[in-house]
Amino acid sequence: MTIRLEATNLTKTLGDRRVLDGASLDLARGELVAVLGPSGAGKTTLFRCLAGLTTLDGGTVTLDGSILFKPGQRSGPDRHGRIGVVFQQFNLIRRLTALDNVLAAKLASTSTWRVLTRTFVAADREQAMAALAAVGLEGHEDQRAATLSGGQQQRVAIARALAQNSSVLLADEPVASLDPETANGIMQLLRRLADETGLAVLCTLHQPELAARYADRVLVMANGRLTAAEPTPAHRAALIA
Repeated sequence: MTIRLEATNLTKTLGDRRVLDGASLDLARGELVAVLGPSGAGKTTLFRCLAGLTTLDGGTVTLDGSILFKPGQRSGPDRHGRIGVVFQQFNLIRRLTALDNVLAAKLASTSTWRVLTRTFVAADREQAMAALAAVGLEGHEDQRAATLSGGQQQRVAIARALAQNSSVLLADEPVASLDPETANGIMQLLRRLADETGLAVLCTLHQPELAARYADRVLVMANGRLTAAEPTPAHRAALIA
């Protein structure tokens, strides 16, 4: 499979602590990779570096073979929207509708006046509606985010990433605040998107059982580095096939 995202020897020091110490990984098209590790292991810092939200001290991040982030480069998200980010707390504007929250994905490519007045072109609205349908929220487009369940809000956040045409999705603890049934539903959605659309998905999890059930590969973060865990059932089945 074609490598979409590759991080090589990432280092990052926060205060007097070396949070990332030569962390490396690769992520291919259509692959779902889970990162496990205790709180404070550096998983969130890793994701912030991969998303361009934190400046690297060392190493490089490449996307489709081109350098995306490197040391000394001013941090800032990928302006082309190729990397979508989903957070534990959803990061939605609660007073806006599900559709308007998804349309927020167009901030980088739409004029300011359209964003402020929420007068998006028909093509953008159609794409946002399709993204909501893809995550199972068809019919909820006019519902305010504040009235949606936690699982539905996370689906809106995923739809927002889809609407910006991301080829890579970084999901930082996407199910940490959800009940077990809803968490399984979100992981099933991420698995389906990887399989059916070729989206490359990297997510951090605290639940080893979810990682084993849904991920192609599991990485363990400790002491600022990433190591491969035992192959998951999904990965073993793919190897046999």
